[in-house]
Amino acid sequence: MTDQIVKTVPLLSVIVPVRNETGNISPLVDEIVAACSEFATYEIIYVNDGSRDATARELASLQETLPQLRVLHHAYSCGQSAAVRSGVLAASAQIIVTLDGDGQNNPAFIPEMVRLLQARGVSCGMVQGQRVGRKDTGFKRFQSRFANKVRGAILQDGTRDTGCGLKCFYRTVYLSLPYFDALHRFMPALVKREGYDVAHLDVVDRPRHAGISNYGFFDRLWVGIIDLMGVRWLIRRRKRVPQVLETGHAD
Repeated sequence: MTDQIVKTVPLLSVIVPVRNETGNISPLVDEIVAACSEFATYEIIYVNDGSRDATARELASLQETLPQLRVLHHAYSCGQSAAVRSGVLAASAQIIVTLDGDGQNNPAFIPEMVRLLQARGVSCGMVQGQRVGRKDTGFKRFQSRFANKVRGAILQDGTRDTGCGLKCFYRTVYLSLPYFDALHRFMPALVKREGYDVAHLDVVDRPRHAGISNYGFFDRLWVGIIDLMGVRWLIRRRKRVPQVLETGHAD
């Protein structure tokens, strides 16, 4: 009898979008592996978003000794939302965790986020991390507070920090959302739009390991405002989701 190799579907897919983060990759991967050690199976998907430094070489080197590490490459930078989407589309697991690739998001919170998502049941679509003890510059903290207050007042999504990269959600929920650039910053409002609850978890912020920020805050102010108005329109135009009941059966 010919032996058949059965591929185990991982319980969890951890997605990390990166651009020019050579100095942060190895330390963060080690932390992700340590945090995920309690899971029977998991995969780590790095999405190299058009890096021009040694990011690709660093990831290739780590793959030689880390079979659960998968690497996707964008030929040119498409932005953080596009990188996250590429990772989700390629993911094998139904539970997804995302985190930023600069080391500011602590992977130690991953198990707690997964447990919270599962404990809340099928009505919960995602767990959104909310940073405490921000380590960014004073100006960036001001930008973040201002943008979150404006967004919260307009969208009423009950989330004080949608910019935190630590998010845990079901793959099917993410794929039901309308995709656009900067989607990752509006996920709580759009997940609620689909009829799901959003849970929140405070996570301790850290300084980045190395380098400088490669993804700007809303990238450009006016683009962020246009996105905000677009999401508000999407929410207002959402019709009640029909409850479908099938009776009888086919002969």
